[in-house]
Amino acid sequence: MHVIIVGAGDVGQAIASNLEDSHDVVVIDRNQEIVEELTYSMDVLALHGDGTELKTLQAADVEEASLVIACTDNDEVNVVVCGAVKTASNAFTIARVRRRTLLETWEGSQGAFGVDFMVCTDLLTARTIFRISGLPATQDVDTFVGGLVRMAEFEINAESPVVDMTVQEADCYDSMTFAGIFRDDEMIVATGDTVIRAGDRVVVIGSPGSVVDFAEDVATLDTDDADEVVIVGASEIGFQAAREFEEHGYRPRLIEQDHDRAREVAEALPNTLVMESDATDAEFLAREHIDEANVVIAALDGDEKNLLVSLLARRLGVDRTVAVIENLQYAELFETVGIDVAINPREETAEEIVRFTRAGHTEKVAMLEHDRAEVIEFEVNDSSVLAGETIVEAMNDLPDGVVIGAISRGGDLVTPRGETMIYPGDHIVVFVDADVLDEVVETM
Repeated sequence: MHVIIVGAGDVGQAIASNLEDSHDVVVIDRNQEIVEELTYSMDVLALHGDGTELKTLQAADVEEASLVIACTDNDEVNVVVCGAVKTASNAFTIARVRRRTLLETWEGSQGAFGVDFMVCTDLLTARTIFRISGLPATQDVDTFVGGLVRMAEFEINAESPVVDMTVQEADCYDSMTFAGIFRDDEMIVATGDTVIRAGDRVVVIGSPGSVVDFAEDVATLDTDDADEVVIVGASEIGFQAAREFEEHGYRPRLIEQDHDRAREVAEALPNTLVMESDATDAEFLAREHIDEANVVIAALDGDEKNLLVSLLARRLGVDRTVAVIENLQYAELFETVGIDVAINPREETAEEIVRFTRAGHTEKVAMLEHDRAEVIEFEVNDSSVLAGETIVEAMNDLPDGVVIGAISRGGDLVTPRGETMIYPGDHIVVFVDADVLDEVVETM
């Protein structure tokens, strides 16, 4: 497939990196230095130019493109790129935007602006924050098959009861599969003999109920006050996160220092308690009993501010901290110094866009550990090598680095075991090592 990516920032480069081995990729950017760097670092055609100009798109063979992704840091530019593409091509267009109001305008008239699909970075990030905040000890969480299946990644601390158990010993859940383990820089495909160590990040796939049970068993946190949520910063992400919590029945607290912004969000969020204060004021935090919160979410405009707030919350005794980071290089640093989860909006956007490149192969994609592994959902068709085989037989047709985590059959969840048969029409959720992903997608 011929794919054109306009914008070679963090999002564009993440998408290009994911697609370069399996597609014909052209990347357009106005920055000559970035273009030169991509020419030598990736197997893509990097062009210097303006993606809103037809001559630049023609130089990228837009007439032959199947997909054009506009992911610069400017919402209006991305919309114009998609409109320009439609004058010269029938390519499917994706625009990345930050403003939810623009998304809502497009949703009111889908196909407007020449955009076939629109991805709102701030809304995606807010929804990720909500999903992760709902389970103790989670590093990542996502749902598949319309919510029937949940995938979650948990960090195992030294006090967790599953430490030093084998997967077989820890597996006491009726509808859950241990898929993989990240240990330092190593990715381990889970087998019955795999031993779970302190510090491991364990990926499980199964029914939402079983995953919640596992979360409560492995976490050493008090989950009785799971509704106590504090959001620091009424940035667009902070505001959207509060709205997500409200829509799911929570009554979060939101701290914002700017008077006008605090008033604005207070009027827009009737079930959120908005407090006007400096979130680094220790006396204020103590007076408002922030230490009793189940989770504190740092969503200020600035990585350093979010790090400071998260560390202060941790010092006060908050069980769990989630921080928004703009610089992906800070992710490991944040988690190393004790921040439970660092969420990068650009990475969330790249993940959402990448799933469109798998059209015809997969239903949904979730990237783990900065794309060291993926969890994918696909529907088995008559031509699939897995159709009519048991799990044991199917694994012989797949490369090492694959675990079948769950099967949906006719709307019912089937927990895969060795003799479980796979039939056409089944929806299968699979954990895959990124090194063998392309081979697996083609096999499916």
